[in-house]
Amino acid sequence: METIEPTQNRRVLVLGATGGIGGELARQLRDAGWEVKALTRRLDMKGERDGVDWVAGDAMDRQAVIAAAQGCGVVVHAVNPPGYRRWSELVLPMIDNTIAAARAAGATIVLPGTVYNYGPDALPLLNEDSPQHPATRKGAIRVELERRLRAATEHGVRTIVVRAGDFFGPQVGNSWFSQGLVKAASPIRVVRLPGRPGVGHLWSYVPDVARTMRLLIERRSTLDAFATFHMAGHWDEDGTRMAQAIGTVARRHGMRPQVRSFAWWLVTIAAPFVTTLRELLEMRYLWEMPVKMTNDRLSAILGQEPHTPLEVAVEATLRGIGCLPS
Repeated sequence: METIEPTQNRRVLVLGATGGIGGELARQLRDAGWEVKALTRRLDMKGERDGVDWVAGDAMDRQAVIAAAQGCGVVVHAVNPPGYRRWSELVLPMIDNTIAAARAAGATIVLPGTVYNYGPDALPLLNEDSPQHPATRKGAIRVELERRLRAATEHGVRTIVVRAGDFFGPQVGNSWFSQGLVKAASPIRVVRLPGRPGVGHLWSYVPDVARTMRLLIERRSTLDAFATFHMAGHWDEDGTRMAQAIGTVARRHGMRPQVRSFAWWLVTIAAPFVTTLRELLEMRYLWEMPVKMTNDRLSAILGQEPHTPLEVAVEATLRGIGCLPS
């Protein structure tokens, strides 16, 4: 049975609600009875839509974030520059604005974390206290982002960080699953493997991640001021299990996809000319080494991690991104 703290403020501001994890968490909180506000740069989305109050503003505008967070008990920081572009310019100013807004409102910050914080020295098995010696620029930025959140506890700002593997899900467009393994909005003819067979990889189904965050939010007053949690997700032990699950689902719908290696050589050639590909290439080490997380801390709080069976999650994802008949 889920523990809910009814006396706590149940208003939330979601930054990044048009994205995969932000949008899913906004919907789940709405369905659980929360008042959900979302910041958007699209003026045509202002107002109430599907139970979410959309407020005009930009995560780079501190005063807009502070104003939107007024009266909220939680601020979800699920915003990232698209396509890995301009991380060095945008990521840290955005978290500083969120910290300022949470401090003014007395709100708890919730952050979807990544494995970017960890370099090869910490792999293959990660827990919340594994050393963070990032090997990439994006990893260094994420470490600094979390350092600022931890420092903000001295000013009364509480934070929940949930780190997970590569996201996939029905509403997730910008992901390895929908842009690397398969091609969104197309029949499944080829499944491409970014890693080598035998190298394990961690996948996280976005509805499970969002439910985990929601359950932790409901318990936020009982958690440490800076609370970090890892999700075990779907562990692909030899790097081919996800491709097999895609193939199984595809065959149910009359498709016979081939499995091929991802064309890293093409990414290498094009990287100097395409920012997104250059940034992807920097993270290749996460496909060359096993990356696995333990969820003991999370299980101690929730009893068990939310977990959708792999083939069920894959079928929902493929349908959601337009690879299966509606």
